[in-house]
Amino acid sequence: MSLILLLAGLALWAGAHFFKRIAPDARARMGQGGKGVIALALVGAIVLMVIGYRGMDFIPVWSPPPFLTHVNNLLVLIALYLFAAGDTKASLTARMRHPMLAGMKTWAIAHLLVNGDLASIILFGGLLAWAVAEVIVINRSEPGWKGRENTSLKGDAMAAVGALVLFVVIGYIHSWLGPWPFGG
Repeated sequence: MSLILLLAGLALWAGAHFFKRIAPDARARMGQGGKGVIALALVGAIVLMVIGYRGMDFIPVWSPPPFLTHVNNLLVLIALYLFAAGDTKASLTARMRHPMLAGMKTWAIAHLLVNGDLASIILFGGLLAWAVAEVIVINRSEPGWKGRENTSLKGDAMAAVGALVLFVVIGYIHSWLGPWPFGG
C-alpha cells in the first residue's frame, strides 16, 4: 500500500505541474481559482509521497559511503541557492532558464547519493525524472528564451542568505523528522 501511495504522490505532483501544458484550455477556464486547486493538489502530492515513503520497508539496494553526506550537504546548499535565485534578480543564474528546476534536479541527485534504499530511489529518482521532463516540456512549448536582464549582486546576496537560512531550518526539521543530515 505504501508503494501505491508513493507512486500516487509522484503522479499527482507531475500531473499538477504538467496540467497547464497538457490541458491549457481547461487550466485557462479555471481562472485565478485554478492556482488554489493546483496548490491543493501539490500539497496532497507531498502528503502522499511522505506517507508512502515513510511507510515503505527499508530495502537496501546499495550502501553509500559516509563521505557522501558532505557532498549531499553541499549539493543541497547549491540547490537551495538555485531555488532562491529563481525569484530574485541574481546575476549568477541570469543565463539559466530554469534555476528552480535545476535546484530540484540537484536536490534529487544529492539525496540519491546518500540514500541507497528502494523507497529513496523511487522518490528521489521520480522527482529527478519529473524535473528533467518539465524542462523539456517547457523548452518545447516556449522556445526562444534569451535570459534575464536587470540582474544585480544584491539578488545574488539575497539568494545566498535565503539559501543559508533555509539550509539550517530544513536541516533541523530534517533531523526532527528523520536522520541527522549533517554527518558525524
